[in-house]
Amino acid sequence: MSEAYRTKLARVREMMAKSGFGTLVLSRIDNIFWLCDADTHVGLNSDAGIASVVITAETVTAVCSNIEAPRLRDEELTGLGIEVRPFDWWDGDPGAVVTALADPEEPLAADTPSGAAAQINLAPLRYALLPDEVGHYRQLGADMGEAVAQVARELQPGWTEFAVAGQLSDRLLEQGITPVVLLVAADERIARYRHPIPTGKSVDDIVMLVACGRRHGLIVALTRIVSFSPLSTDLRQRHEAVCQVDAAFIAPTVPGSQVAAIFAAGVAAYAETGYPEEWKLHHQGGATGYAGRDYKGTLNSTEVVQPWQAFAWNPSITGTKSEDTMLATPEGPEIISASPDWPLLERTAGGRRVARPDILVR
Repeated sequence: MSEAYRTKLARVREMMAKSGFGTLVLSRIDNIFWLCDADTHVGLNSDAGIASVVITAETVTAVCSNIEAPRLRDEELTGLGIEVRPFDWWDGDPGAVVTALADPEEPLAADTPSGAAAQINLAPLRYALLPDEVGHYRQLGADMGEAVAQVARELQPGWTEFAVAGQLSDRLLEQGITPVVLLVAADERIARYRHPIPTGKSVDDIVMLVACGRRHGLIVALTRIVSFSPLSTDLRQRHEAVCQVDAAFIAPTVPGSQVAAIFAAGVAAYAETGYPEEWKLHHQGGATGYAGRDYKGTLNSTEVVQPWQAFAWNPSITGTKSEDTMLATPEGPEIISASPDWPLLERTAGGRRVARPDILVR
């Protein structure tokens, strides 16, 4: 049993005791990844996985169909001391298995809507990453930054957005990274759409690549832009401005900072760079980790940045965007998804120097 698992299980049981719950049922993929470093996804289009983890004060049991039990035992839950309790897929009742495992004397809680169980949000327990998680995250960030940069340097005019996305997916999957978001925008689609899912449009002059990849449950997000001709004066101004805005978000993202104050600094930077309304056209990102965003920052956020919490701010100004994943360390913000040999713009915000990715001109 790993030290990380023991620490996280203790966090969960402490929360259960304080809240008066005798049993907690975890079914969300992100929560099980966090607790057990176990992958319970089959399809990518669901927050809930193919197993539930039932936790009481004394036991931890995984409930799944007989289809999934062998893989969970052999590849996902080894060494944790978690019993796998299968039910028959054709006539089994997972609810009955959970009920039999639950403490009958205490209230039941779950991380998904589940009958009479109280629904709880486990995300705050995940915010402060442990050393093992930080190591996994740094390596994921390095691999993501390199993979996206490789595709950006190799793609050619005439490639379709689908082809770009296919190359991104290939580079990620061969490193054990599951692509959970792939966005590609060629030419006018960059300015037209904030969430440009790939299409059959061919790249002519400029293309934006956005990738979110997951490994060990942790998710890294980043954006890179490539141009095949010199930038116009307007685009150069816009990109320098969005990098200044991104620096204004990143620089104060340190342990103990109020997220609302960080967000206000970003909004102020939009105004100071001449684009006061652009922040309203797309969310600005926020806390990440085991979810694409655990929460999105706003002027009304009540959260406080935790030590070793991950963030991915993603400010955009029509036609361009800046995005990387960072850790809020005691020494300051640490960008973990930088791309090797990528051109950078140095910006200063809150007394900190912050390097942001420039547009690569090829």
